[in-house]
Amino acid sequence: MSIRERVRAIFKELPSGVTLVAATKTRTVEEIQEAIEAGVKVIGENYVQEAAKKQMVLGRGVKWHCIGHLQTNKAEQAVRLFDLIQTLDSWKLAEELNKRAFKKGLILPVLVEVNSGREPQKSGVFPEDVLIFVEKLSRLSNLSVKGLMTMGPLTEKPEEVRPFFRLTKDIFTEIERKQIPGVKMQFLSMGMSDTWRIAVQEGANMVRIGTAIFGPRTTGQP
Repeated sequence: MSIRERVRAIFKELPSGVTLVAATKTRTVEEIQEAIEAGVKVIGENYVQEAAKKQMVLGRGVKWHCIGHLQTNKAEQAVRLFDLIQTLDSWKLAEELNKRAFKKGLILPVLVEVNSGREPQKSGVFPEDVLIFVEKLSRLSNLSVKGLMTMGPLTEKPEEVRPFFRLTKDIFTEIERKQIPGVKMQFLSMGMSDTWRIAVQEGANMVRIGTAIFGPRTTGQP
């Protein structure tokens, strides 16, 4: 099955109102172009350097999201390259992004990454700290909190990630009810190639899909 056919199959199954983010880490511009021609409107990249190289060829006709861990020293490039940062996970990064966005005279949309599995080796804000973190972020004039993102623990059984998606959705709803000034809970980004259906069932309105679009990575790729 071609990339174009896979994208169209996903769109047929994806409920209306759910945004498909094509996760394009290590994928070629030719592969990404085929996905765009099939209707993909949002590209998700893990690294600023890779995004920069691909944008030079593909342009800004689609939206570009940062979906990988973002280092503070890459904030300036990230503000320039991405339409949305999905992986805001620390106050230090927030301050740097806010400073860079201010210098460029723009308001940068962000999602707070939730470490829903409370895994110490992973980035993200622990569930019990998310509300306080969002309230603090709301005071930064050049960042705009648009929702939450989570990955959930990696597991061989996709169903096992459901409780972590449900927890993140509960936090999303709690923040929404608080009606924090300057915070608009618009996006709940959860689910990847093997878990996106479960994520949608649990309230995701944005899914990040790579392998199910582009096929397995070839040997030697990270």
